[in-house]
Amino acid sequence: MSLALFLAGIATFALLYTTQALLPLISADFGVTESAASWSVSAATGALALCVLPLSALSERYGRRTLMTGSLAVAVAVGLLVPFAPSLGALVALRAVQGAALAGLPATAIAYLAEEVRPRALVAAIGLFVAGNSIGGMSGRVVGGWAAQLWGWRVAVGVIGALAVLCALAFRALLPAPRHFTPAPLAARALARTVRGHLGDPLLRRLYAIGALFMAVFGASYTVIGYRLSEAPFSLPQGLVGSVFLIYLVGTGASAAAGRLVDRLGRRGALYLGGGTAAGGLLLTLAPSLPLVLLGLVLITAGFFTGHAVASSAVSRTAVHGRAQASALYTSAYYIGSSAGSTLGAVAFRAGGWPGTVGFGLLALLGVVTLTLLGTRAARAERLAADGA
Repeated sequence: MSLALFLAGIATFALLYTTQALLPLISADFGVTESAASWSVSAATGALALCVLPLSALSERYGRRTLMTGSLAVAVAVGLLVPFAPSLGALVALRAVQGAALAGLPATAIAYLAEEVRPRALVAAIGLFVAGNSIGGMSGRVVGGWAAQLWGWRVAVGVIGALAVLCALAFRALLPAPRHFTPAPLAARALARTVRGHLGDPLLRRLYAIGALFMAVFGASYTVIGYRLSEAPFSLPQGLVGSVFLIYLVGTGASAAAGRLVDRLGRRGALYLGGGTAAGGLLLTLAPSLPLVLLGLVLITAGFFTGHAVASSAVSRTAVHGRAQASALYTSAYYIGSSAGSTLGAVAFRAGGWPGTVGFGLLALLGVVTLTLLGTRAARAERLAADGA
């Protein structure tokens, strides 16, 4: 079961970000700007963001295994069509369908494991699924980058699609039938009430916005970095540009350290540290030195994963009811941030080069700091009110 979900995670995130490392080649092939090409990333993540909540509700009625299988089947089928897209518009449309289908995995995988895995094995099973997400996102970009250097972006996307097909087939063969799932009727009104309750909570709203802003910085940086590194003064080949995404491994350590940081600094202190680390990384990438640019990306990655881990875990602790919906809303906000960051970061790059993208990222991090300060003021006001009572 754990191996099946691990393979599903690899397929999901290899497909979701399959074009991100290939954007300079896509721009050249279709003769479009950086911001136009970035829609091949934004369309997928944006569609995923919109579909997470409704697909999580459908899984309550039709079953986690059924939904995951159908979602992955549609996504890999579309993935085999993507290399033949005749225009950028067709590519963006296919990627949007793919992103919508892929929403079925993050929407239901954790719930499936929670229902079917013994409690003492649950943490390890979820950890393996998350590891599959990380490995899929990283390997898809790295393998795609080297394949594109040898054979072009269309073959590279086809290679990732073929690997995803193999993972999907193994997933379906390995995943056992559910033993503990009980279908529930679709309760649209109850779901709407729960969602309204979460969106009406000021702390949850701040956490959703913080997650979105951190992801906007991350999405902008990694969507545009390929253009920066493939141009002078670096002029790196596509394979090396794709290999830059190995820096994602830093995120594993940063996520694991987030809990210790919260213990030492508190939640808001950890958010300040994550935002400051990412801001320092953005400023370092302005240097005309490849080692400093790579170090800057390391700091951006560490800061992002720290902020994301702190915000997402705080959502689960804050929500006293409807935790699945609270987490789904965070996932939606997270991928909305990814979609917006990819597009707006590319627009900023078009307008002002890499410094424009850095400026956009710093503005988003200023939003993180502002929201965290508002949280500090709100917590202080609550303490004063409690003391006065």
